Amino acid sequence: MAHIQDRWMRKSRDAAGKVILDDEGKPVMEKDPERFGKGARWRVRYMDPDGQERNRSFAKKVQADRFKVDVEADVQRGTYIDPDAGKVTFRKIAEEVIENRTLNPSTRAKMRQRLTKHVYPLIGSQEIGLLSQRPSIIQSLVKQLSRDLSPTTLTVIMAHVQLVFSVAISDKLIVQNPVITKTVVLPSVMKKKLVPWTADQVFDVADALPARYQAMVEVGTGVGLRQGEIFAFSPDDIDWLPGVAHIQRQVKILSNKLVFAPPKGGKPRDVPLPESVKIALAEHMRAVEPVTVTLPWVDVDGPPHTAQLFFTNVNGRAIHQATFLPVWRRALVQAGIVPPLLSGEKRGYAYREHGMHMLRHYFASVLLTEGESPKAVADWLGHGDGGALLLRTYAHLMPKSEQRMRKIIDAALRRPTAQDRFSADGPETARGVIE
Repeated sequence: MAHIQDRWMRKSRDAAGKVILDDEGKPVMEKDPERFGKGARWRVRYMDPDGQERNRSFAKKVQADRFKVDVEADVQRGTYIDPDAGKVTFRKIAEEVIENRTLNPSTRAKMRQRLTKHVYPLIGSQEIGLLSQRPSIIQSLVKQLSRDLSPTTLTVIMAHVQLVFSVAISDKLIVQNPVITKTVVLPSVMKKKLVPWTADQVFDVADALPARYQAMVEVGTGVGLRQGEIFAFSPDDIDWLPGVAHIQRQVKILSNKLVFAPPKGGKPRDVPLPESVKIALAEHMRAVEPVTVTLPWVDVDGPPHTAQLFFTNVNGRAIHQATFLPVWRRALVQAGIVPPLLSGEKRGYAYREHGMHMLRHYFASVLLTEGESPKAVADWLGHGDGGALLLRTYAHLMPKSEQRMRKIIDAALRRPTAQDRFSADGPETARGVIE
């Protein structure tokens, strides 16, 4: 059981040291000359579940009463949290989460980079227990970050922050997650409807790229690969006769170094290889001979992995995204997709919007517009959610049910002509129908 102690008052004693009692037999209290007016007045003393005596002081009696009731209930229910446990800093817990959680090296590096750059300078040194009790501090963090970050980036960062608090709750360091309280509100993410490139834009970008990179456009639009998968695509990944591409690796950047890694989600996949893409790759190999490249597998100190690549830089090495980006942007300008920059002008949203992922969007939009199964397209793209992301992204491009319904019913209710009968079933069937 817990009890409350008045630190400012003490029991009065007579000259012999005996406690003086009032008419009701209760001790008479007097000011403690050493403690009166100093520090918090009310102290709650209690035993924790391990049998260790603990205490916590409060300025007001009502606060001490409330804590006494709560701590007794928590000890009895088994939900007691040591108040001192939350005195560890947010940064310390976050770094433990980053190190101990099962993450691939790229995800781990990005999480640490985001927290180090954006979160640690603002709340990294604060106690996680205090932060959990003050959602207003987290809302202040959101407000400050929203000045310089897009809503999408901010949402990703706050997901990291929420994870840190969730782990702290699991470790019984804190009671609540301040990120998911009603006090903390993230800015809305306004999603624009995807507008895929036209065929002319695809061809114009291909023509604007250097010859050694032009076939990337056919691979992106014809097989639906991500940028890193295009950079890691190999002649050995193709079954040429049946026309199947085995997507089994990508080029990733870790600590500014290139590594080979499995495709996103860790799952290789097979994609039908159209004849036009086969022809484009065959012509590419005649013009630019594939190069054998060795990179670490998954991590910068991982085991070596060797692959013969369709696309390499002018030095015959694997392509680094940072060095390829200016090449891509020049092609966008030359194709008229984005305007040329004026002197001193910064690249805006248009440059980010028209990255290499537009090739992949073109692949998906063409297939869905022609009525291909969303599940099949999702599998070819390597989506691991059964097509949910695909439908959210491309639903507005798919043929509408009303359109399909009208077309089907109109065809079913159209009265066949004699010509239809002869052309479809031959003269004998036509005579039978007429008779």
